Amino acid sequence: MGKTVWAIILGIAALNYLFRVTPLLLLSRIRIPPLWARWLGYVPAAVLAALVAPEIFLAGGKPALTLENKNLLAAIPTFLVAVKTRSLLFTLLVGVTSMILLNALG
Repeated sequence: MGKTVWAIILGIAALNYLFRVTPLLLLSRIRIPPLWARWLGYVPAAVLAALVAPEIFLAGGKPALTLENKNLLAAIPTFLVAVKTRSLLFTLLVGVTSMILLNALG
């Protein structure tokens, strides 16, 4: 790779680092009100749900709430295990195993 490519990679890495560290440095000195802190605690779950829900409930951009939707069928036992055990390992194992079984069966 040429020097230009390395300069671009290093420049992007530096900007990425800057954009990630700046809020941490600024917000570490500010006391966030308890209501905001509580609200921010829900952001990761909301983002995850926004990323996962279309994969589970849509097929080709259209609602797919049928028994042919393998993602939805695999999500049901995965969700139940997640709620019951609260274990990321068991949840992942059940989700992966469900998808493998559903793909093997048809």
